[in-house]
Amino acid sequence: MQNPDHEHIRRFIALALAPKIGPSLFKAILAYSGSPKAFFDIPKGKASKIPKVGPKLLALRESREELLRKADDLIATSEKKGFEILTHLDPKFPQRLKAQEDGPVLLFSKGKADLNFERTVGIVGTRSATSYGRSATKRIIEDLSVYQPAIISGLAYGIDIEAHRAAIHAGLPTLAVMGSPIDQIYPAVHRKTAEQLQESGALLSEYAPGSKMMPGNFPARNRIIAGLSDALIVVEAAAKGGALITAEIAYSYDKEVFAVPGNLQSNFSEGCNNLIKKMKASIYTGPNDIAEALFWTKPGEEKLSKPKLDFSNREKEELAILTHLQEKGESEIDQICYATEIPLGTLSSKLLSLEFEGIVKSLPGKKFKLLV
Repeated sequence: MQNPDHEHIRRFIALALAPKIGPSLFKAILAYSGSPKAFFDIPKGKASKIPKVGPKLLALRESREELLRKADDLIATSEKKGFEILTHLDPKFPQRLKAQEDGPVLLFSKGKADLNFERTVGIVGTRSATSYGRSATKRIIEDLSVYQPAIISGLAYGIDIEAHRAAIHAGLPTLAVMGSPIDQIYPAVHRKTAEQLQESGALLSEYAPGSKMMPGNFPARNRIIAGLSDALIVVEAAAKGGALITAEIAYSYDKEVFAVPGNLQSNFSEGCNNLIKKMKASIYTGPNDIAEALFWTKPGEEKLSKPKLDFSNREKEELAILTHLQEKGESEIDQICYATEIPLGTLSSKLLSLEFEGIVKSLPGKKFKLLV
């Protein structure tokens, strides 16, 4: 008898491998049909009503056996090479990525880390790091080590690899988000570091073993670095580059973004200085900047808490919403609806009104948080 969990993974992978089905469409299919298996099995008329599903995607249902064979091959290859396949519904899948509308639905990992770290800091920067940038990266991680965060970066030349090595030296777990397939360490000269970091961290990629390495993979992986980071620090960056893309994405996700200010005469400080100038990043001056922004405390210290605000002058429904958000920090609209027992239509209207007042902010994934 087929293992139900194994069969679920087969169907999930088969749908994820289908051409022209990106993360957003995959999640729409899952939300409408309930499961990948159901998408293949429900009547054609019902499947055709799924948003953005047209005739070409419906035709994929006729290729289910081929897609399932590909899924079986991928499962076998991953098991043989020691890679773990994580589906969007797996409890071990990084919870931070689930709030992203464009977040991946399938990930491949290798390492000993639990990917749901308590605290995370992303560190990115130019591939052409200067001595100042390398020194600043080491100092930042050394200073942050008292808070024991996991360090997130992209295994690239320059600031990225310096961040991974500094994390290993400081005894911190570090997660390398790869733009290459999980079985291809790129650049190859970073293989030793990639092997070392697996002892307490992990390699992570949305690209399957054996797949082709495409130039577009690297900008795409930046959204994963941003999504996994509670705070993102840009150490050095020119006027254009991948680090700035990551910072822009993190800013759009409402993450805490910091930039290390640099010499006005250095090309590799221009990007950081511009982020600060445009108020898309705060100036990084030391570890307290991160701790205060994220309400972190050192081991043994009394836990910091956000000050309680007085919402007593609010009407009953707004009071319920604001109280819930203050307790939870941020929450999905369905969770707010369940907790407050406010009808969804009324709730949407109230949230919109509070957003216009600048009290509440909407986040990707139909989530909301307090701004005060």
